[in-house]
Amino acid sequence: MLKPALVRAGAGCDDRVMYKTIVVGTDGSDTAGIAVRHAMGLAKLCGATLHIVHAYQPVAMSAAVMAAGTGGAVVDYERLNESMAGAAQSVCDEVTASAVTEGVSVEAHAVAGDPCDALIGVANAVDADLLVVGNRGMTGMKRFMLGNVSNRISHHAPCTLLIVDTTH
Repeated sequence: MLKPALVRAGAGCDDRVMYKTIVVGTDGSDTAGIAVRHAMGLAKLCGATLHIVHAYQPVAMSAAVMAAGTGGAVVDYERLNESMAGAAQSVCDEVTASAVTEGVSVEAHAVAGDPCDALIGVANAVDADLLVVGNRGMTGMKRFMLGNVSNRISHHAPCTLLIVDTTH
């Protein structure tokens, strides 16, 4: 562990393993917050830019049409999608504010789509050299239906991957 007096931007990272661009995923949960804080600490230590990614699943027009065609409730999918995009941006804004308070250079990405695709897409787009995810996310049926993000990312990450233990 570095002594606090030595911790300044770039002080804790060897040039051979210096992270310049770090991408971290969050769903806004407490467990995701553990991974975010870990990524934030690394970004601060290395003087890296931190990219916060929050993915959300928009409702497709076809799903709304099918629901209406079967006698289901009529859903204003455009308004619902706008609301979900706003909520995703709020998650990003909250994490961004925390990073700025810590003196970390940060950019936020609220991305419509699958969490794995969003993380990998942003990591590729920003030429990330580290991708950070937590080892625990959603539980129950949602986890079964969406798959395990950290497991899927581990097979497709375009850069070094850090899976943070979020059970503590």
